[in-house]
Amino acid sequence: MSAPRDTHPLWRPEPRRIAVFRALQLGDLLCSVPALRALRSRFPRAHITLIGLPGAAGFQQRFGRYLDALAPFPGVRGMPEQPPREKALPAFYEWARAQDFDVALQLHGDGSTTNEIVRKLGARRIAGFQPGPTPQAEDNAWWMPWPDHLLEAERYLALMRFLDVPGASSDLEFPLTEADRDAAESVARAEGLRPGRTVLVHPGARLASRRWPAERYAAVASVFAGAGYDVALTGSDEERALTRKVAALATEPVRDLAGRTGLGALAALVARSRLLICNDTGVSHVAAAVRTPSVVIASGSDVHRWAPADRCRHVVLWHDVACRPCAHPACPIGHPCALGVKASDVIRQAEHMLSKELSYA
Repeated sequence: MSAPRDTHPLWRPEPRRIAVFRALQLGDLLCSVPALRALRSRFPRAHITLIGLPGAAGFQQRFGRYLDALAPFPGVRGMPEQPPREKALPAFYEWARAQDFDVALQLHGDGSTTNEIVRKLGARRIAGFQPGPTPQAEDNAWWMPWPDHLLEAERYLALMRFLDVPGASSDLEFPLTEADRDAAESVARAEGLRPGRTVLVHPGARLASRRWPAERYAAVASVFAGAGYDVALTGSDEERALTRKVAALATEPVRDLAGRTGLGALAALVARSRLLICNDTGVSHVAAAVRTPSVVIASGSDVHRWAPADRCRHVVLWHDVACRPCAHPACPIGHPCALGVKASDVIRQAEHMLSKELSYA
């Protein structure tokens, strides 16, 4: 089927098979959902494949309305999200070329590392971002200069508009199943977590440079537990040592739910809670997606890129330092960006959010 002649040349003829390259973690993927939503709306019959991390299988299945398949990317040097398996690359590119993609889209940063990857997929036409301001001349390729001033979700919507794909809403989403809600309710009942009185505290993050100190989380958790809220610590199996440390440092009893909820159940638990207090990590985007108020402590990250768009529902606290955004897995200079945010700052903002939510009731 041919696209009308007034559409962007990327889409002529109308694509049957589209590849989207975004080999990133959960929070990054959630920020791409508005662009994926716009893409699916524009091409409802196309087969859309996410080329991403092996761990994105659950994301692809949850967002099956936008993504038909996941192709795990082996990884390359310069992409820290996974160990590179460069010996597997020739077979991967051979597979990609055999898929006969009509279009491949680069939705993975400014393109300095990833545009060459997208070129090797063998698609007839490609598009995405480029690091420089001057459009690059390339047959059957269209590059938009990287919009460094925009929030992450807005960046990829901007790319869609550049390619004549309408998409007005940058709202995130996280579809919940009945199984997710049932699992969350089971944990909540077992721990006595009241929906209107539950405050979740999520002290973990994939990188140590993104984690606010455990003792400060313990101080915050203690204040709200002492004030009569049902405070629960959340995290993955790998974060149990961290949540145990926070619980041990707390001066009031708190529940420790680390390792007891899968991603869907965690999202459902966030959705039924009054407030989330967390680092700038994937769960903060989950809170934005399910519309639960949050207080986010941004240690090291680029606040102007990753902060939630709704600043009434979500508060981001951060301390400016010259080395932000941080490129280190662990801070080599004593973590001044994290230590610059005091427990009293977080407590004050959380109290404000809780009182504001009371006025909504």
